[in-house]
Amino acid sequence: MTALSVSTSSAAALRADALVVGVAKGPKGIVPTPGSEAVNEAFEGKLTEVLSTLGATGAEGEAVKVPSAAGLKAPLVLAVGLGEAAEGDYDPETLRRAAGVAARTLAGVKKVALALPAESAEAVEAVALGGLLGSYSYGTYKADAGKEPVGELVVLAARKGSKDAKAAVERATAIGEEMNRARDLVNAAPNDLNPKSFAAIAQAAAKEHGLKVEVLDEKALTKGGFGGLLGVGGGSVNPPRLVKVAYTHPKAKATVALVGKGITYDSGGISLKPAGHNETMKCDMAGAAAVFAAVVAAKRLGLVVNVTAWLALAENMPSGSATRPGDVLKMYGGKTVEVLNTDAEGRLVLADAIVRAGEENPDVIVDVATLTGAMVLALGDRTFGVMANDDELREELHTLAGEVGEQSWPMPLPADLRKGFTESTIADLANMGNRMGGGLVAGLFLKEFVAEGIDWAHLDIAGPAFHEGAPYGYTPKGGTASAVRTLVRFAEQKANGKA
Repeated sequence: MTALSVSTSSAAALRADALVVGVAKGPKGIVPTPGSEAVNEAFEGKLTEVLSTLGATGAEGEAVKVPSAAGLKAPLVLAVGLGEAAEGDYDPETLRRAAGVAARTLAGVKKVALALPAESAEAVEAVALGGLLGSYSYGTYKADAGKEPVGELVVLAARKGSKDAKAAVERATAIGEEMNRARDLVNAAPNDLNPKSFAAIAQAAAKEHGLKVEVLDEKALTKGGFGGLLGVGGGSVNPPRLVKVAYTHPKAKATVALVGKGITYDSGGISLKPAGHNETMKCDMAGAAAVFAAVVAAKRLGLVVNVTAWLALAENMPSGSATRPGDVLKMYGGKTVEVLNTDAEGRLVLADAIVRAGEENPDVIVDVATLTGAMVLALGDRTFGVMANDDELREELHTLAGEVGEQSWPMPLPADLRKGFTESTIADLANMGNRMGGGLVAGLFLKEFVAEGIDWAHLDIAGPAFHEGAPYGYTPKGGTASAVRTLVRFAEQKANGKA
């Protein structure tokens, strides 16, 4: 695991195996960015000239290596592009991505110093988090996993505010390590990660970090009447689980409930997915991974807020015991649902968990799920949708996501779309409604299970939860830990009485 630290030493004086500086696109070519002054001086003011000769342009995502110059303790200099030169401070997301590019490019290097623009604690945290996320690799199943990640990342911070810089790196470490935990869960093979083993991982983490955990197995779920979880998980040899992981602070004045969809593998059930749609369905538990990581991060950060994660875990498989299209499930809380499509299973497990979470009277419930392909069609692969029963809550989450570098978009819950799934002739609801606007229909379905008087929001992360393309910035191929940063920031706002 990559270690993170901070130093106020000069970039020229710090001993490291590689030194990272930033360059940007200026009106007359590339220009060095703050933090690179000592390095540019070692190159006798010709750093950008040397880089230009090698084809560097300063474009975002670009990385160019050059041998070090006399006077530098590091033998290698890596210049990473930050895009257009900024007149003031660089955007934190730009810094996160630049640090991520550096960490990926320098995989296998033992010690790397990051001399990127880091004048403020916010910038230091951005560089540290981007570097830690960019260092991530998942080689669990490979005989040769390739290069090890960077062994140690040292963020070079401005001398002023060094105390704040240290706290910023500690915060980045907590959030980054929990995001990487979520990535590990999403990337795990489904023959290893099932509801029971996921629950065991949650129990181990809860013990390590002093969290309270409760696991409802299939017997407890049957006794409690959790028809959604039991119906979805009924076709698998791996029975479902509902896991509660709770962090409480003695001075907390607000309580947040986070509910995560945890389908550890989604075949579609009897409504089997077509060929070509199954290969990445191990990622259908990314919502549960996100809320789990968020509550552990909240504990590690010592936030003055109560946060409870509810992991709705099941494996959706076809078999003689699987739920059939046409079956009626009695959900936790008493409502009945006619199942018209067993591949619309996420809303069923979430419904049970939302009702259960609501029984504890939290101030707000936020559910996170890789819920619908319709949301991917609407927003693409990198943006998640935000729906809510309160306009201010929806806008707040959208704003907070942007602040931490996650792409989101506020989506409506049109009342006219409700009609499609409330017209079952034999049950209270159907699990399918209008085909058009399917992501919104799923949100409206979940809203039916939110207790009166509780604010609720739904994050559909179906697009950004699992990245199938080439790595970019600090984003690897595979699990991304989408929504974790947004949830942590939201919990912080609640702790500060601002959300």
